[in-house]
Amino acid sequence: MTGRPATGRVLRGVAAVVVFVVSVFPVYWMVLTAFKPTRDIQAETPTFLPLSLTFEHFGTAVSAQGFWSFWRNSILVAGGAVLLALVVALLAAFAVARLRWKGRRGFILMVFVAQMTPWEALLIPIYVIARDTGMLDTLWMLTLVYFMITLPFTIVTLRGFLAAIPVDLEEAALVDGCSRAQAFRRVVFPLLAPGLLATSLFGFITAWNEFAFANVLIIKNQDDRTLPVWLSSFSNTFGTDWGATMAASTLFMLPVLVVFLVLQGRVTTGIVGGAVKG
Repeated sequence: MTGRPATGRVLRGVAAVVVFVVSVFPVYWMVLTAFKPTRDIQAETPTFLPLSLTFEHFGTAVSAQGFWSFWRNSILVAGGAVLLALVVALLAAFAVARLRWKGRRGFILMVFVAQMTPWEALLIPIYVIARDTGMLDTLWMLTLVYFMITLPFTIVTLRGFLAAIPVDLEEAALVDGCSRAQAFRRVVFPLLAPGLLATSLFGFITAWNEFAFANVLIIKNQDDRTLPVWLSSFSNTFGTDWGATMAASTLFMLPVLVVFLVLQGRVTTGIVGGAVKG
């Protein structure tokens, strides 16, 4: 009888290791290629362990024309979209989780439908709207698009997290003389911190990695391109500079990785809190 549970644990452990290796290997190969000399990258037989390391490709990536400008554009667009989504989603999530009003269920259904919608299907209509309103080739339009993309997920997650906070705490603050706004700011808002961090991080990742809209909406004004679009330009007459491309991709990954590692504990709490109720 004790053999079967032990075998099950071993099989689950092996499966977890396989999934981990398959998930992490592309990232490992990217970072390894970024540090490999060009001769090792172009060798017939690939090496899975670093034989020699170089920072030459990182120098090529950083010194490439427009690197820091595109980095700034990505930060502005992704950060602006996340801040807008947090403000609007917080108000919407509070109305859905705490208030009872006509059309509430329909609104929730609409948000879920919007979350499941493939945004690439709206690429042409959004392009036409941007062209007709004179907002084509502007970071403002790209910020609004990313705001629309991240908003449904932010509303759904914050709604679940708000539902997990007991209403009694808010009512006790009201009894003690706080207004509804003061009760929310002093009692509810601090408890929402993990949920806000979780939703902002995932929204930031979505906006930071987005390529299709940035490639279509920024055409003439190349100085307003974002890093994902810029990464696709690492090519020359003889092919792609894989070392510089992998180095730039590694640098592109670092901001999100650093933020996630710093906020890991609170982000995990926010994910669990947002998924348990709602």
